[in-house]
Amino acid sequence: MQRKTFTRTLLAACALAAALPLAAQAQTTKLTLGHGAAPGNPRHEAAVKFAEVLKAKSAGRIEVQVAPSAQLGDDAAMVTAVRTGALDMTANSQGAVSVAVPEYAAYGMPFMFSSPAQAFKLLDGPLGQELAQKSADKGMVLLGTWDNGIRHMTNSKHPITKVEDMKGLKMRVPPDATLVDIMQALGAEAQQIKFAELYVALQQGVVDGQENPLVNIHASKLYEVQKHLALTNHQFQMTPFLMSKRSWDRLSDADRKAVTEAAAEATALQRKLSADADAKLLAELKAKGVQVTTVDKAAFAKATASVDDKWLATPIGPYLKKVIAATR
Repeated sequence: MQRKTFTRTLLAACALAAALPLAAQAQTTKLTLGHGAAPGNPRHEAAVKFAEVLKAKSAGRIEVQVAPSAQLGDDAAMVTAVRTGALDMTANSQGAVSVAVPEYAAYGMPFMFSSPAQAFKLLDGPLGQELAQKSADKGMVLLGTWDNGIRHMTNSKHPITKVEDMKGLKMRVPPDATLVDIMQALGAEAQQIKFAELYVALQQGVVDGQENPLVNIHASKLYEVQKHLALTNHQFQMTPFLMSKRSWDRLSDADRKAVTEAAAEATALQRKLSADADAKLLAELKAKGVQVTTVDKAAFAKATASVDDKWLATPIGPYLKKVIAATR
């Protein structure tokens, strides 16, 4: 009798010991992904896609909560939070990330890329790998580079067709030193305002205009307070999709593989949505009464040539020189 009791107890203990790792594996990992774009923007759609794919690949174990529209702070605050581990992930702006990793600014030189596809040829190759290593050194894992579009200018004062039309305009820029330099080189006054506060700033006349890709102008309804759109194509910007190295280091190898694969799917979707959007959005903006002009790009490029020279003389000069050589 005692032997049977002992055997049952031993079997139960073995069953419990075998079940413990499974129970540990079944625990849900919750991650938070913050970004500053509005729902409907390709950045948000891709973030939601990432959450869906990762949940499926992990059989429901990894859940990602997506927080859009700067709910967790502006881009600069989210970069800091990712670096410290207070935030797991962010799809952030090139300018805000370049404060931590200055080499990101190399992709913001004026009139460097004629299309996002041209930039992604570099970012998906050795130069992108070098950028990923520099990001890791600053506590961030680069999961992908998304498309934040070729940027254009809007304002409430007058059409822009030539460089002289920029003189004296108060133009909002994000926290991006390259854009400040571009605006100043064109004779405009650059003012840094958070994207979440931009609509009201334009509505109240705090600034005359702003610059963004068409998808941001449309998704945030800036056309309601800006009736002049100039297709300047003055700068390409990426959206670095980043994960805190502290959060990454807590994952198992299998989970890291799932995150990487989900990020690749989300990156492909985001780039496609952005590429498909421009022609359609331009027609919609015109239908909403926005007056569209083109500019003398050669004159604009000549006026901003000094921006390249300035940045080549900074610590990112060696990296920037490689980017320029690969594009121009």
